[in-house]
Amino acid sequence: MFYYRDDSKGRPENQTHVHEVLGSTRLAGREEHDHRFATVSGEIIPIGMGDHVHEVKFRTDFFADHYHEFCGRTSGAIPIGDRHVHFLQAITTLDDGHRHEFRVATLIENPSGR
Repeated sequence: MFYYRDDSKGRPENQTHVHEVLGSTRLAGREEHDHRFATVSGEIIPIGMGDHVHEVKFRTDFFADHYHEFCGRTSGAIPIGDRHVHFLQAITTLDDGHRHEFRVATLIENPSGR
């Protein structure tokens, strides 16, 4: 069954933009392995001088009965043509006795240009 939940409280009056974020972690763990992740960032968080960052949250895929999580912020905007991307370099949560490093660039905002 599908339903719509009205949780509009706390949402910005005007939408800004978001970015797709996907990648893989670096190898780590007793049984060396990596994890994959994919998510969509939050909307812009102004940081001054016309720049902004985005909050990113995700949970990785599973390996040997565990996964990892991340919650943090991107770099400021990095111009690419008439659009931009953001950079993110961080470490996941500690699960199953290890963490994973990762670094990724977001995809371009509004790729269709509409």
